[in-house]
Amino acid sequence: MGIVTSVTSTALWHDIVLEAEQSCSVALKEDLESYLVFLLMRYVNKPEMIKHIIALKFLQGNELTAARREVALRDVGDNCLLFAGLFPRIAESRLVRLSYFVKIGQAAYVGISKKSNDLYDHLSSQFVPLMDVLQAIPQHSKKHPDLLPLEAYELWNDTGSRRALAILRQYTHSETIPTLVEVKDSFFK
Repeated sequence: MGIVTSVTSTALWHDIVLEAEQSCSVALKEDLESYLVFLLMRYVNKPEMIKHIIALKFLQGNELTAARREVALRDVGDNCLLFAGLFPRIAESRLVRLSYFVKIGQAAYVGISKKSNDLYDHLSSQFVPLMDVLQAIPQHSKKHPDLLPLEAYELWNDTGSRRALAILRQYTHSETIPTLVEVKDSFFK
């Protein structure tokens, strides 16, 4: 590979998102793909977002006036999407399931949706596939799944994540949907 000279950061992020979509067999619509690219660009230099207490931000956001509420809840939804997608270990460190971020993120986006079928409604309804795409981004350099068997089982069971199910199938070496016993057994092998 040669030196990249005239490629914009937007194009690079877009390529990363497209590769991740292919990696986890998800085809996002163009508006969601673009939102994800710009979300990644917006938050790439904001490490302080990890310090946020999501439930508190969600509750505070719901108490604001309409314009401020939209910005606050969009930030909550975006943070939840990034936590669930790029930083799934944060759930473990905060002693919550990964689906905690999924549910709050979906609720935040729905809370600012002006009508059914608008961008925020799509972000809410497609939260899990968006999360799957983000989780697939770091997979390019790993040989092993980033979710442990029980984490993958909980995420699949709680949200229906297709990527979590694929990871479960990797652990159990089976094409059928694994039972909790099979998942636990694969963890202790």
